[in-house]
Amino acid sequence: MNYPRLLAVPALMLATSPAFAHVDPEAHGSFAAGFTHPVFGLDHVLAMIAVGLWAALLGGRAIWGLPTAFVGSMVIGFVLSLTGLHIPFVEPVILASVVALGALVAIAARFSLPLSMALVGIFGFFHGHAHGGEIGGAGEFGYAAGFISATALLHAAGVLIGYGAKVGLGPETRRGEIATRFLGGVTALCGLALMAG
Repeated sequence: MNYPRLLAVPALMLATSPAFAHVDPEAHGSFAAGFTHPVFGLDHVLAMIAVGLWAALLGGRAIWGLPTAFVGSMVIGFVLSLTGLHIPFVEPVILASVVALGALVAIAARFSLPLSMALVGIFGFFHGHAHGGEIGGAGEFGYAAGFISATALLHAAGVLIGYGAKVGLGPETRRGEIATRFLGGVTALCGLALMAG
């Protein structure tokens, strides 16, 4: 297995500067402000790709079920944030989601689809609440369309990485699953590093 190549994606994500995490909606538009919020937030990126990786490992209805649960709950969290509802521990739960989702991929956890969807949905809710808290002067609908689109793309990236590992490394030897699980482990470690930082 080519571990250096597998480590390249998380290494690049860790090198992403957080300085670009908040785009001025007046200069770039509400959609761009919403789109860049998860894309340039390492905690969001890692968790959302991990959802896709786990969906790829589970296969079947999980391919659409897990991302749908995450995005749906994320929208609910966003709307409740806009109403001013205070939810405690939003940032710690988001960081915990990186560790937990990475660990679920690493151990190739195979829960029932409803339970798996419920787990990612809980995390999605907190990610959505965080998006709402950072809306600034952006328009609600454009901003929401932006972060929903970015989240869907990150989920799709995780699914494609998971399937790419199966195809590229050979499912008959289970090397593809091992590679995906390895990425899950790296994700969990990155989450722990973010917590420590």
